[in-house]
Amino acid sequence: MPQHSAIDESPVALDPSSGTGHQLSRPAFHFTSPSGWINDPLGLTFHGGTYHLFYQHVPGAADWAPQCRWGHATSDDLLTWTTGPVALEPGEGDGGCWSGSIATGPDGAATMFYTSVDDDAFEIGRARTARPAPGSDITWEGWVKGPVVAELPDGEESVAFRDPLVFHDGTCWRMIIGSGRPDGTAVAYTWTSDDLSAWRYDGVFASRHSSETDGVWTGSVWECPQVVRVGEKWALLVSVWEPVRPHYEAYALGDIVDGRFVAETPWRRLTYGPSYYAGAVYRDKDGSPGMVYWLRHVSDSEAGWAGAHSLPHRLALVGDRLEVRLPLSLEGRRGTGWPLAELRERELPVGGAFDVEWTQGGSLSLDEGIRNVFRLERTGGPEGGTLTATCDLGQWSVPCSGPVRVVVDGPIVEIVGSFGALAFPALREGGATLSSRDAAGTAYPLG
Repeated sequence: MPQHSAIDESPVALDPSSGTGHQLSRPAFHFTSPSGWINDPLGLTFHGGTYHLFYQHVPGAADWAPQCRWGHATSDDLLTWTTGPVALEPGEGDGGCWSGSIATGPDGAATMFYTSVDDDAFEIGRARTARPAPGSDITWEGWVKGPVVAELPDGEESVAFRDPLVFHDGTCWRMIIGSGRPDGTAVAYTWTSDDLSAWRYDGVFASRHSSETDGVWTGSVWECPQVVRVGEKWALLVSVWEPVRPHYEAYALGDIVDGRFVAETPWRRLTYGPSYYAGAVYRDKDGSPGMVYWLRHVSDSEAGWAGAHSLPHRLALVGDRLEVRLPLSLEGRRGTGWPLAELRERELPVGGAFDVEWTQGGSLSLDEGIRNVFRLERTGGPEGGTLTATCDLGQWSVPCSGPVRVVVDGPIVEIVGSFGALAFPALREGGATLSSRDAAGTAYPLG
């Protein structure tokens, strides 16, 4: 079995039709497209009484291609999604419509900001706008493309330039775009606007060289840079990238001073494992901040789909760190639970999804007969220790204290705790059983 440390997360192809012997079942509570490739989640917004999720999409293919679209889905609870027509397609000057965000002005009017790329030179994009088509102000099903509003600044050299994020910083609308210089400096450039239409270049919002490793290494390019207010602090979150390898989500907390992000904490990791990438911030219907991610290495080429999204994570400020929590609506899908201690004598049959509140110690495993699908083991006491996850794809260890939440949904495992979030794919052929040893907590079937 290949071993992966918490830092080494090399891309690994997981395709159940290519000799693994395992057939993927679709997750029930994680978004997947009916067919085709998906990656980055985009513009998750509560609007018109429902949640709207957009996503990078390549219809009719289980492989990535630069001619991406913006797919569109809606939900009442952030767990079950209905897909609609493609919202944005290549053409009209776009070889591909890549990642970005949606901003809603005080009048409720929405503006989409996306990365327009050329087919044959897609590393350096440009930020372009779109607005809801007539009659689509509520449904957001149709969009009309507008002008390019931001490009790589004159005199700047870049190995990548993309992913506009627009937010209001308390004084004006601010756009940041991820980039990286040839010398290894990861950069987020910034523009300002008073009306979401006319934009002025405002310099470098934040930067960090790849040689800096205090706290955590943050790569040579920042993809999908995100900024969100959590409690009394601004959080800058970045998808750590080095051409051409994605890594994890990292963040720092601080303030915005004269249009610049000033970190007041060390840079830290928020995600672990091989799956999470391209995080996008959102606010739920109550205004609370959160993140949703692309989950890599989940695909079924025989069924014609590839890619999934994480559960939407709620973000909270605890001391000088971010804490990750799962959506409250998930608890409403729970069936009758069993104490983990009873699983030593009474195994819990698992046909689909389950949710575990794991409070202390021991181990959890999911098994198909004699085959171990995955195993989780916690060492140390409630004040501090290590959680180790092992599956077909590898092994990862993270520092862990306090309660842990484990959700298994088809081929996806998500774990949140004091360390942040850990996700990995776990392939299984059908029914399996959950068992525990010396563990305290409760396991709930999801339905």
